[in-house]
Amino acid sequence: MNRFARILCGMSLAAAVVALSGCAAPASQQAMAVSAPTKIVKQHPFSVSVTTSGGAETSGMGSSAIANADLKAAIEKSIVESKVFNEVVQGHPGQYQLSVAVTQIEKPIFGASFTVTLETAWSLVRTSDKKVVWRKAISGAHTATMSDAFVGVKRLQLAVEGAARANIAQGLTGISEVVLGDAVQAAAATPK
Repeated sequence: MNRFARILCGMSLAAAVVALSGCAAPASQQAMAVSAPTKIVKQHPFSVSVTTSGGAETSGMGSSAIANADLKAAIEKSIVESKVFNEVVQGHPGQYQLSVAVTQIEKPIFGASFTVTLETAWSLVRTSDKKVVWRKAISGAHTATMSDAFVGVKRLQLAVEGAARANIAQGLTGISEVVLGDAVQAAAATPK
């Protein structure tokens, strides 16, 4: 092969890689939200506020990531949809404080199928006495295949969103299994 043909072949290959890879997009809060977790044991008649940490912003040349604000919004929307708590409050503490920290996210670099695993630490604290009433490490995974999206960055974004959805569903199911409210109800019943 002559030099011109090699250069043309190399340029064509580079153009194909750029066309198939595209720019990374952040995980969407709407796509991470759970409409209703599969197993809600109990709906709690209390308010909750949500905080998130450990997430990262998606850079244009990096891979899809989960921003703290988007994860928080997805968890809040999932709580409202599933009715695990009566109300999600903003700007002031609820009767309970839910904290979710991203501890690890494992993403593949290449492949036909992308499996992403998201590990988070969930903690639910009763605001009235600062008692931790539930704490759990949760790992959620999701696989996106070429039938989901041909373009690699979109396939990775779908896998990240699916792993977050699986993680949120497990977290809300776990919270729904906890018996809550004894101290809060006792404090409310005590005359002042």
